Amino acid sequence: MHWTTSEHDFIIIELKENGILRITLNDQKRRNALSEKMLLTLSKIFTDASTDSSIRVIILSSKGPAFSAGHDLKELTAARSNEDNGQEFFSHIMNLCSGLMQDITNCNKPVIAEVDGVATAAGCQLVASCDLAIADNNAKFSTPGVNIGLFCSTPMVALSRNVSKKHAMKMLLTGDMISADHAVTIGLINQSVKHVILEDTVTKLAEKISSKSSMTLSTGKAAFYKQCDMSLSEAYDYTSKIMVDNMLALDASEGIGAFIEKREPIWKDK
Repeated sequence: MHWTTSEHDFIIIELKENGILRITLNDQKRRNALSEKMLLTLSKIFTDASTDSSIRVIILSSKGPAFSAGHDLKELTAARSNEDNGQEFFSHIMNLCSGLMQDITNCNKPVIAEVDGVATAAGCQLVASCDLAIADNNAKFSTPGVNIGLFCSTPMVALSRNVSKKHAMKMLLTGDMISADHAVTIGLINQSVKHVILEDTVTKLAEKISSKSSMTLSTGKAAFYKQCDMSLSEAYDYTSKIMVDNMLALDASEGIGAFIEKREPIWKDK
């Protein structure tokens, strides 16, 4: 994919300095809904970014009053006129959405959500799927499917892997909006800041991360998510092997040497 500044009718892609890729959802009329087109495009972006060595960190941001309102309910409702009452299309969309969330987790670059506006249902799932998240202090989050007879079962996967069961269940069972400050408290996001410094705060975080060895970041991100589902002993066995492999890497030798010699490391990303 061509990473020079480009604009689709619903996504803006910009490759910034220091290997920072900024993806901006820009389907404002649909409140950045995760339509079929949006899901397919985002999946391709994250998949392509994973194999591009020029990209070190990804920021996922938005324009308009909503970070993302979740699935495009009008698109889903239109499929009910199909002979199967929409079953095939519903399955297709849910598979695309679940695939995107896994693409973000499996992407070997750190992904930061920059949340300006409301993030609801699958939009909240999108935030929870990113590695880090910083929000405008006026942002709000919810999994409101229960209010329309559609329990947020797939958003529940990412949500329940970020916050405690009691907090997740309250969001899922009530559908209530929560504030950015409360989202910080329960661990859904890392930080809430004033709107005027949101982009700058996220950019500085991305720049700090981009200054590290991309090999080390990729190794660590993959290991983090893999060990989460292991037993304690399995996790230690697995991560011990990862540490040994990491120690043998060129950047570990360089980084440790630079630390001992009190100088800045020169990363080779190997």
